[in-house]
Amino acid sequence: MAVVRLMNFSHILTPTSTSTTTTEEKPTLVEAVRKYKTNELIDFLRKEEDLVLDEDDLEIFRKQKVTGREFFKMTKQDFIENGMMWGPATRLVDFIKEIKEKKLRAYSSYKTQKDFEGVMRKFGIDGKNIKKIPSFSPETEKIEDNDEDLQYCITDIKRRMDNLGPAEGSSEALRCDYITTILHNSLHIAKRITKKRISLEPEFEVIDDKATGRVYITIKKVLDNLDEELICITEGKQSELAKGFMQNIMQLDSSYYTNKRKRIASEAFDDEFDYLYGIVSTAMDWHFIMYTPEKVYRVKDDYHVPLTENVLENDTELRRDVKKVMEVIVGLLKDRVNVDDSPAIKKARTEKYIKKRN
Repeated sequence: MAVVRLMNFSHILTPTSTSTTTTEEKPTLVEAVRKYKTNELIDFLRKEEDLVLDEDDLEIFRKQKVTGREFFKMTKQDFIENGMMWGPATRLVDFIKEIKEKKLRAYSSYKTQKDFEGVMRKFGIDGKNIKKIPSFSPETEKIEDNDEDLQYCITDIKRRMDNLGPAEGSSEALRCDYITTILHNSLHIAKRITKKRISLEPEFEVIDDKATGRVYITIKKVLDNLDEELICITEGKQSELAKGFMQNIMQLDSSYYTNKRKRIASEAFDDEFDYLYGIVSTAMDWHFIMYTPEKVYRVKDDYHVPLTENVLENDTELRRDVKKVMEVIVGLLKDRVNVDDSPAIKKARTEKYIKKRN
């Protein structure tokens, strides 16, 4: 089976695997960190409490666009010349040396489980029963049956079905193809309606038939200064739906603080309330999450897309169900890119969706 190259969204959630033949082999921490982009590196360093780095220290990495590859080449003098104090510069150099000498393995499943449990406790969520997550009802966006992007999406799905086969029981890569087809066309409709710049970025890692990985797709609002603000994260899962929910919530929690840190000081509000959307999908089943810093909610209704070879003969159900899913996705994106930046307005918006359902 061909190997598909994919990259993890965050080291916090799961270790990266460089092996295409076994789940036992994991990269060293050096190998894992070397692949980090700037924001991933900053998040990694922030998690290391012993480093005692403040936001000014971390901002140096962002300003200089330091990635994991450059990180291991930096000296104490490099850090100091770029504005870092002697203390944190010394701790960072010692940290780099410790990682290299001990050749630490990438994060273990035990630490990942602890992370899971911590986030779940924060929101009072039972990780084994997602039905206990309180519900919300988002505003969907009506899509006409003859919408050109809907028609293109259906055609593309049928072509993939004819060439690649059904999604159920398929590889991670194939299901990702179906997921991104629906997301791309939903995004195109949202951009057409809102006239806003929105980007979609798949973030993947190595997948094979023995080591099933995870699919992350981030959707971002492009700001006037060309910076990006995360507004939605999609988690692709083949099984263990409850775990997919937990992983998505962890990513949303991390992304919320990433967005918060990106706010320019002059634009910051006393109340930093914000909200993000999450999507958990097997390609056939679609679930939607609203994250707030206070609580997490899910859309209670079920959304299912029949991705079987039967659609090649009769696509009536496919059209109906894909349209329903896209109407939710477009509604979420339209809401999040159009909402006023005022925390009070954002909070009122989420409260309306919660009350509307309950």
